[in-house]
Amino acid sequence: MTPYSDFEPGPEAFDRQPLGDCFRTAMSNASDPDAAAQDLARQLLHPHLGFVLFFCSAEYSLAELATSLEQHFGGVTLLGCTSAGEISSAGYGRGCISAVGFDLRAFAVDCTLIHALDSFTLVEAQQAVERMLGHCRQVNLAPVKDHTFALTLLDGLSSREEVVLNTLSAALGSIPHFGGSAGDDNHLSHTHVYYQGQFFTGAAVVVMVNTWLDFEVFTTHHLQPSHTKLVVTAADSASRTVLELNAEPAAEEYARLVGVPLEQLKLATFALNALAVRIRDQFYVRSIQRVNDDHSLTFYCAVDTGIVLTAMQPGELLPNLDATFGQLRERLGEPVLILGCDCFLRRMEAELRGEDRLMSDFLAANRVIGFNTYGEQFNGMHINQTFTGVAFAFPR
Repeated sequence: MTPYSDFEPGPEAFDRQPLGDCFRTAMSNASDPDAAAQDLARQLLHPHLGFVLFFCSAEYSLAELATSLEQHFGGVTLLGCTSAGEISSAGYGRGCISAVGFDLRAFAVDCTLIHALDSFTLVEAQQAVERMLGHCRQVNLAPVKDHTFALTLLDGLSSREEVVLNTLSAALGSIPHFGGSAGDDNHLSHTHVYYQGQFFTGAAVVVMVNTWLDFEVFTTHHLQPSHTKLVVTAADSASRTVLELNAEPAAEEYARLVGVPLEQLKLATFALNALAVRIRDQFYVRSIQRVNDDHSLTFYCAVDTGIVLTAMQPGELLPNLDATFGQLRERLGEPVLILGCDCFLRRMEAELRGEDRLMSDFLAANRVIGFNTYGEQFNGMHINQTFTGVAFAFPR
C-alpha cells in the first residue's frame, strides 16, 4: 500500500480546501491503453493520492493497460475491473475508463486478492479481514466501528459469487459490504478483476475502507411483483441453469409467460421481464443470462430445484433512484460522491425505453462514479437488476 504521510487526520485537513479534495474523479475515452492511463494519471495524481479505483471497457488490450497504469501511477495502489459500461462524471460511457482517486487524509484502504473462488475458506476470510482491519487501525484515521465498509469486485462469469460472499460475510460480521460483478461489454465471454498490476479471471478483490466521512451502503430496485409464479422443477445449481419451470422446458415456459416466441428470447426480453425469489418480505431478482440449446435457462444468480420464482413488472427507473437518493440526503446530507454498481440490464432497460440520456444526466448530476455490472453484492447477498453502492458525505 502507499505509505501514509504525517498529518492530522480528520475533516480539519480540508477546512481551507474544496470538499471535493477527498475524491478526484477521472475518465478517458482514449482507445490506446497508454494514452488512457496517462490521461487518468494527469487527472488524478496529487501529493495525497492514496488509492485509485477504476472500471474499464473489456475492449482494451488489458495486458498493455495494466503495464501502462503501473507505469504512469508510480506505485499508487490501483484496483478495478472490466465492465459492461462505465459511469463517470459525465454519466454513462462506453469503451472508456472511469476512475476515482481517494485522498489518504480521508481514507485508510487495504485490499486482498482471492485466487481460488471455489476453495475460499472461512479461515482464509477471517485472516484476510483481520489483516486489512489491522492496517486501518494502524493508520488511525477513524474508529473501525461505524467507520468501515468493504467493497468486493468479482469475476462476473465465475458463477461463484454466492460461495465467496457467504464466506466473506461471516468473517466481516457487522461491517457493511457491497460490490459488483465484472462485465465484458455484454459479450459474456471473459471478465476480469485488477490487482497489483495484473488482470485476473476466476478471482475476486476485496477492499477494506476506513474513513471519517459519513457514508451509507445501500441497494434499490424498481421492480414490482406480479401474481404469476413459476416453480423450478429441475435445475443444475452448480451451473445456475434451470432445466424445467412448472415441469416444462424452462425456456418454453418462460417464453409462454412473457408472450415472446422462443427463438426471439434475448437480453432485452430478460431486462424487461425479470424473475425474482421472495425471501421473507423482500424480492430478490434472479436475472436470466442466456437460453441454451436444450431450452434450459442459465441465470446470473443462484437457482435450485424447488424454489418459486415470481414474475416481476418494471416500475419507473428514474423516480425510484431519485427517491433513494433523496432518502440518503435526509440521513447523510448532500453526498460528496456516490460509488455505484448499476446492473447492465437496468441500463439496457433505460435504452429500450429511450430514457438512457435522462438516466445518464441524473447520475452525473448526483456525482455517481461506477460501472454497469453482471450482478451486485449487498451484505453477503448476490443480487441482480439493482443499483447498489455507497454514498459519502461530510460530517454535519
